[in-house]
Amino acid sequence: MRFDEQVAVITGAGGGLGKQYAMLLASRGARIVVNDTGGSVTGDGSDIETANAVAQEICQQGGEAVADSHSVTNPEGGTAIIDTAMRAWGRVDIVINNAGIVRDAAFENMSADRLQPLLDVHLKGAFYVTRPAWKIMREQRYGRILNTCSAAGILGAEGMSNYGAAKAGLIGLTRVLAAEGADRDIKVNAIAPIAYTRMLAHSIDVAGEQDAASAVLDDLVGQYLQMLKPALVAPVAAFLTHRDCPVSGEIYTVGAGHVARFFIGRTKGFCSPALSIEDVRDHLEEIRDEAGYTVPGGPADEMSELFATITANDDR
Repeated sequence: MRFDEQVAVITGAGGGLGKQYAMLLASRGARIVVNDTGGSVTGDGSDIETANAVAQEICQQGGEAVADSHSVTNPEGGTAIIDTAMRAWGRVDIVINNAGIVRDAAFENMSADRLQPLLDVHLKGAFYVTRPAWKIMREQRYGRILNTCSAAGILGAEGMSNYGAAKAGLIGLTRVLAAEGADRDIKVNAIAPIAYTRMLAHSIDVAGEQDAASAVLDDLVGQYLQMLKPALVAPVAAFLTHRDCPVSGEIYTVGAGHVARFFIGRTKGFCSPALSIEDVRDHLEEIRDEAGYTVPGGPADEMSELFATITANDDR
């Protein structure tokens, strides 16, 4: 599966997962904008050489790449990143929103200076980079966008209310853009990677300071971390941004060579035209029962299921 002459913009591509995405796509013919500010895992500092090093490595291996060190955290930076691609090659086919930072803390210790930077990089950053690319993709009637969510946002994780909130927001953005891009062959998906990167290492170090988690973390480190290679996530990112990718608006989790899909399901539930608080209490098991669940494709599907249930209830 090739990407010849296609242009891919990858944020946070100076190391970890982003670098693996860049190296794989470049090896398959894509032209890469390697975006990275070179900051720390918590978002502090910058180093322009971080992006340069990866771009040079790609070029040394016979690929095409340019470095970009603009920040994703403001509209001007997002536009500048896309402008880098347009100046170099005159088009944008792929955007992978991979840039990320962590600032973990228990919720009682969560503060604005821990929350805002996470929203700026993860959620707003994806918005600011994607929006100028979106205009280009709509005009050329083609595009592939991949957002990076996380199990912390889908399932929840202690000490990550800022990170989880930002990542869950990206799921909503992914679903909306998938719907809006359908008529222009713009496919938008999300990936929830599990890989041993500096971000995971940092979160483990922070969590390891809490006695309750120590035993579990020690076991995790001993058995699994060496299997969580970032390179094993890259093939899924590449497939979801390939021209032949048939899906949009979906979420895939991948780690250690295993790939699975997360989805949002709807139970059959309980219906009463005179619903009371006590009905909810008394039928909670039925409401929560996962047997016969459905997976609505969007709000219209969900409304159709609701009306079908109401009609069936009236017929009885």
